[in-house]
Amino acid sequence: MSTQAPTFTQPLQSVVALEGSAATFEAQVSGNPVPEVSWFRDGQVLSAAALPGAQISFSDGRAVLMIPAVTAAHSGRFSVRATNGAGQATSTAELLVTVETAPPNFIQRLQSMTVRQGSQVRLDVRVAGIPTPVVKFYREGAEIQSSADFQIVQEGDLYSLLIAEAFPEDSGTYSVNASNSSGRATSTAELLVQGETALLLFL
Repeated sequence: MSTQAPTFTQPLQSVVALEGSAATFEAQVSGNPVPEVSWFRDGQVLSAAALPGAQISFSDGRAVLMIPAVTAAHSGRFSVRATNGAGQATSTAELLVTVETAPPNFIQRLQSMTVRQGSQVRLDVRVAGIPTPVVKFYREGAEIQSSADFQIVQEGDLYSLLIAEAFPEDSGTYSVNASNSSGRATSTAELLVQGETALLLFL
């Protein structure tokens, strides 16, 4: 197999955490040979002495930094660098520690839609909250796990469910649940995927 410089397939996301709670940074990186991973805080190499209690792991391309109980002093810019013989890549995000809390709030809610069979579907929500809410997608009440067919992605406060190729059996009620220590919120919408027979009836 040819060599490949490291690439972050899932970069770090900035985190807003309540003082005293845990804060976790995660990134997914690929490369051949398997990259070596280093963490930095405000440009300085992160060590156990510099961040007591922090847990750092790297397995199957997934780099994780978990700080079990953050304080205001932990706020700053965190980076993860992946290096191998073919090159290196860096991903950076911010940690903001706050003493305030705010329940999840949908800035952009799910929108119902009707699409043709075989179409690509994207269901978007924007959600805010302190601490950063945990966001999950559901179809007919069953949680959707990210996969090749149903991919869940996050970009800042934007959370998206991507359906690579929609079929009539994918029709139904979709919902998003956002929760944190201050509360929870839900947004619901309907997806109708019209098959070829249904489309002919409308022509």
